[in-house]
Amino acid sequence: MIIEVCAESHEYAVKAEKAGADRIELCKDLHLDGLTPDYQTAKNTIEKLNIPVFILIRPRKGDFVYSNEEFELMKRDILKFKEIGCKGIVSGILNDDKTINIERTKELVKLSRPLEFTFHRAFDVVKDPLNEIENLVEIGVNRILTSGQKDKAMDGLVLLEKLNSISDKRIIIMPGSGISKNNLKSFDLFREIHGSFKNEINSINF
Repeated sequence: MIIEVCAESHEYAVKAEKAGADRIELCKDLHLDGLTPDYQTAKNTIEKLNIPVFILIRPRKGDFVYSNEEFELMKRDILKFKEIGCKGIVSGILNDDKTINIERTKELVKLSRPLEFTFHRAFDVVKDPLNEIENLVEIGVNRILTSGQKDKAMDGLVLLEKLNSISDKRIIIMPGSGISKNNLKSFDLFREIHGSFKNEINSINF
């Protein structure tokens, strides 16, 4: 099982690697559910760590419906972080009706190549997740970060397991939100999991 740790600072990312994390998702402002990190923080983290660093591309808090200007900023940010050596991009765009904006998301996926692309927890507010997983497979998304459309992944396990079954290894379903060492066994069916794992990292013990 790959453990991806969500970090909002260089220092926390370093601690996570020492504690046994396999990968970092770097962002800032986790109290706002994560925004695009600062360039210098990303550069320092990528240069210091030996594990892959994925970068969250989310220009503001709130919904996932973006203006043309915000979309252009997201594209510029992807190119900027690719240039300094990140290993993956985490992002996603919705329409007003809570469907995935396939054209714009496809453009972000294409721009991210050859890096991996994770569709983030915007997936947790889409109205037809079983249909949307097929759309994301179609445009080449590598994984979906999701809590199974609940606040905590433990409460979304039924949908998570259904999505995992539908995915049939075509796309990775990565549970996230409220996962800790205490409930890790509940996610044995999944290849990857995501969390901040503060207790584990502060005690240097996964």
